[in-house]
Amino acid sequence: MATQTSKPKDKPPALSADLVKDFVIAGHRDLDKVKEMLGNERSLLNASWDWGGGDFEMAIGGAGHMGRPDIARYIIGEGGRMDIFVATMLGEMDMVKATITKFPNLLQSHGPHGIPLLAHAKAGGDEAAHVLEYLEKLMKDA
Repeated sequence: MATQTSKPKDKPPALSADLVKDFVIAGHRDLDKVKEMLGNERSLLNASWDWGGGDFEMAIGGAGHMGRPDIARYIIGEGGRMDIFVATMLGEMDMVKATITKFPNLLQSHGPHGIPLLAHAKAGGDEAAHVLEYLEKLMKDA
């Protein structure tokens, strides 16, 4: 087992709440703003905003439920975290199928704002139609 031998570096100060909120909002609809903001502050990449009551969301989560594959792919390309909700919207069948097979209860899981997995598939449009069909069959058979 490896042990840490160097002294941990001090963390930078917390990001401004307004900056994080603006970035998450941009992730819902504005690729150019996402690019600009991330260009100015790389720490925003996986920053989360709490809309209240533990409803945490990252910019990529907004892209996921708004059906914005362009924004999601950009954030992923920059090294952003991806989850089953975004994978569903993007139509990433292999990832969705493997995850649901291993963790079937995720079929009933909800993403940001309580939006269900099925809604993310619908938001993906034609690109995610095969994932939507797969999830609907699973739900029908459950």
